[in-house]
Amino acid sequence: MIKRRLRIAQLANIAERIPPQKYGGTERVVYALTEELVKRGHEVTLFASGDSITSAKLVSIYPKALRYSRVLDNVYGANILSLLNIGYAYQRQDQFDIIHDHNGYLSLPTANFSKTPVVMTIHGYFGVNEKRIFENLKKPYLVSVSKAQAASVPNLKFMGNVYHGLEMKHFPFSKKPGKYLLFVGRISIEKGVHFAIEVALYLDIPLIIAAKLDSVVDAPHDVSYFKQFVEPKLSDQIKWVGEVNETERNKLMSEAMCSLHPVTWPEPFGLTLIESMACGTPVVAFNLGSIPEVIENGKSGYIVEDVSSMIEAVANILKIDREYCRKYVLNRFNVKNMVDGYEQIYNKILSQ
Repeated sequence: MIKRRLRIAQLANIAERIPPQKYGGTERVVYALTEELVKRGHEVTLFASGDSITSAKLVSIYPKALRYSRVLDNVYGANILSLLNIGYAYQRQDQFDIIHDHNGYLSLPTANFSKTPVVMTIHGYFGVNEKRIFENLKKPYLVSVSKAQAASVPNLKFMGNVYHGLEMKHFPFSKKPGKYLLFVGRISIEKGVHFAIEVALYLDIPLIIAAKLDSVVDAPHDVSYFKQFVEPKLSDQIKWVGEVNETERNKLMSEAMCSLHPVTWPEPFGLTLIESMACGTPVVAFNLGSIPEVIENGKSGYIVEDVSSMIEAVANILKIDREYCRKYVLNRFNVKNMVDGYEQIYNKILSQ
């Protein structure tokens, strides 16, 4: 297997900055991956928004993350500027040994005709339409972020599975559990915020909801869900603090009793799980998708089947060793492990 200095294009979505200002799991992963590849001596070009912060060569077709520019309505979809970003990267494909694309199906038609090998990490869920397009446009080399994600599409061939990893040694750690429950992420029915509220109310424990809801750019059904299932329950006990930056989020995580992750969909990975555990705070999550691959049940948190068992798990959360949580996640989901995995895939492709 060859191992050499590679010319690598990292192709991000320009809806959010790299790294993100606040919400943005994929963008945190792309940042960590890009920085580590540069440290290892690779020649990396990052195609991202112009306000991105990177040690790589930054190429941008727009000076600011689209979400904050307010120049377009459909900032997360197939808008003109996002398509231009994708097209510009593939137009320069001869300058790279490999293109690592993080745009999913949005750039798949373009990636399918690339002469330069394309590695495509699938950061999202495979719905019916996503399965159909990937089953028909098969040229890019796919990488899953969990084994459960890959198993959901048995007709697709993956070059490998690479778990997300972050640089988390600087995350604050608290050995002593706090007196509130925490939900971090975005306001969406698939994230199950209403179940977290139900658990908190039953146990009479405060709940802090640090979650994104941008009424300008988020889907109308997310706004409707918030107004129907979340907003009426807000009180001194159930507090929605909105979207937070990394420093605020880490402080909330380190001081929480535990984090709740009551997903209603097959979670592809769940980056907030490892961020919480890195702060020493165990996670209680519904048993869907990647959850059993990320949480060590009974050691770094609890994997449960429903609201009743989530209530029971929270009642027993003090049995979890917070120091173990941190050690577990820093050993298993670190940047080195992630980039080792991608380097192996890059080199395997180029040695064919």
